[in-house]
Amino acid sequence: MGGHGVGAAAAVDSAIMDRPQTTQTADTLGAPGADARTPVGADRMRGPFRVGDRVQLTDPKGRMHTIVLEAGKQFFTHRGSLRHDDLISAPDGSTVTNTTGVEYLALRPLLSDYVMSMPRGAAVVYPKDSAQIVAMADVFPGAVVVEAGVGSGALSMSLLRAVGDAGSVHSFERRAEFADIARANVEAFFGGPHPAWRVTVGDLVESLPDEVGAGTVDRVVLDMLAPWECLDVVADALAPGGVLICYVATATQLSRVAEAMRDHGGFTEPNAWESMVRGWHLEGLAVRPEHRMHGHTGFLITTRRLAPGVTPPLRKRRPAKGAYGVGGASSGASGTSGASGGLVDAEEAWTPDDMGERHLSDKKLRRLARSAAASTARADDDGTDPGSADGRAGGSDAGGSGRPPADRLPEDSMPADTAPDTAPDDAPQEAL
Repeated sequence: MGGHGVGAAAAVDSAIMDRPQTTQTADTLGAPGADARTPVGADRMRGPFRVGDRVQLTDPKGRMHTIVLEAGKQFFTHRGSLRHDDLISAPDGSTVTNTTGVEYLALRPLLSDYVMSMPRGAAVVYPKDSAQIVAMADVFPGAVVVEAGVGSGALSMSLLRAVGDAGSVHSFERRAEFADIARANVEAFFGGPHPAWRVTVGDLVESLPDEVGAGTVDRVVLDMLAPWECLDVVADALAPGGVLICYVATATQLSRVAEAMRDHGGFTEPNAWESMVRGWHLEGLAVRPEHRMHGHTGFLITTRRLAPGVTPPLRKRRPAKGAYGVGGASSGASGTSGASGGLVDAEEAWTPDDMGERHLSDKKLRRLARSAAASTARADDDGTDPGSADGRAGGSDAGGSGRPPADRLPEDSMPADTAPDTAPDDAPQEAL
């Protein structure tokens, strides 16, 4: 793979150097000076509305409609119509009134708006997660990024925005129909093919070694069902210090890919999290959380590539005894084979130790047994049933404090705040 990787790396470098740069005049940008280089698609995000622009219309009730401006066309709803020509040449942020007097606010849709309204074949990565991926994977301008699981192209657009025209995003997708939908969505948003984007239809494990050279990739983003199956090829492609970030939907996937990263030996200790976004209702003094929110969409887990020949340092924190099965965290002696070697056997799963519950030592259990026996003995001496409401240790008479009621303790052993301050009923009057 080494000789082939060198050739592929040279091809990638050549492709990056040969990318055309999109230019615009200073008049288009509205600023004095000479021609300036402008990122692809930036001209579609500023200036007055033009034919072919995508416009988001918001009615007085907050309902949104997205249209593409065409000369002579009209937009119809059950509450009237408005002409596209009334919007063409109008500034962004204008209002327009339809034939029945309903006023609409017209704005260019943001990337987050476009993602939520564009055609989709597969479920999209929500904007809240795309932002986390770009930030936490530190996707920088000019970076070489590999994405697996292109879906409908939502995450691809965020990655392309981050790397810019000088970077490279190479997306892999198993299903050709999903790749076609993603291409159409990306081209519709940027106004044409993006020079930094390439889509390969095929399996990542089989295709990645043929497409990129070893150690030439800065960031890898995996949005797939079983990312642990790709760790070997990803490790070969990543440059030392490169970031791998995985997006998974379930806790079982999260656990398995985390253990696979540890077992691989070429990655740092993984970090995992999820994000939930709750909007707020703002209406005068009625300021409160919205009734609906974007809750769990998926988990994110990151790790970084170690230099060749470097082994990760030993973990300092002590896991629960049953967390990794008989063979330990890295031996893979127990559990399923392959990348999930650190997982416990099926018959050993779902025990308190495996779930990380606090382990009770034999010494503590013996102490608890002696305490229970002493409580039973005291109840027998008093002639009460230790299981009854009056005889159970630490019952309601003790205020739920876990100690016997005060009237069953010798006075000299009672705490000062529980010692009786009255004499028994049969005590002599002078003793009161």
